[in-house]
Amino acid sequence: MKKTLLLLSFISTMIYASNGAELTKANCASCHMLTTPTPDMIPDMKAPPMDAVMFHINLVMQKKKEIKDFIVDYVQYPDASKSVCESNKVQSYGVMPSLKGKVSEKDLAIIAEHMIADYPSPEFKAMIREIQKNDKMNALINSPFLLNSEELPHLTKLLLNNWDKEALGLTDEQKEKLLVVRHDTLRAIKEIKQKVKALESEIIEAMVDGESLEKTYPKLEDVAKLKVEATKVQLKCLKRSMEILNDEQIEFLLPFWDA
Repeated sequence: MKKTLLLLSFISTMIYASNGAELTKANCASCHMLTTPTPDMIPDMKAPPMDAVMFHINLVMQKKKEIKDFIVDYVQYPDASKSVCESNKVQSYGVMPSLKGKVSEKDLAIIAEHMIADYPSPEFKAMIREIQKNDKMNALINSPFLLNSEELPHLTKLLLNNWDKEALGLTDEQKEKLLVVRHDTLRAIKEIKQKVKALESEIIEAMVDGESLEKTYPKLEDVAKLKVEATKVQLKCLKRSMEILNDEQIEFLLPFWDA
């Protein structure tokens, strides 16, 4: 009798899992990639791969019931404020269309169970760990001391990427203050870069015209001074931003800060 019950339980589990995979494929695969992507595939996708969806959900939720309830609710009532993905990703992909009335809550619950059980894949988690490790190293090497194409320190770029993320929890007052910091930084760096570009053009022209090195040295020194000023602007931006954020928000953005 026990063997029969165990067999029936096993068969039921297999059928349930099979239904979950089939329902997920039927209702989600048109937008979400269900296999593990390679990094080069992600920029061309019209929605995050299912691995990425569950990876981000797992970052902010641990309890199975909480995750299941979130998925069932979000699919029916999607909203940017509920998203667990970075704000820049939501802006890039857009908010998913509601499936309310198109998929029953019962089927959504089965899909959620399947997502929890099968995603993210070990391969995807390993890929993300490698990307994060590289990002952390690059952040420590390149910021805040070097000018970048965005003209912003790494912390400010992280803020932009997580601007509306509930897990970061920026208040309207904080956002208003941070936008002022960003505006001031961009304006100051833009002015400095214009001066640096003009001086560098003069130095290149002087070298092409065969002028002596001694005549170019003062201009080189002026370029160096301007880059020091740019670094001061970025450090000020970093300090002002840190003063606006609380400890939990800094830990969320920079978990490796004390490493």
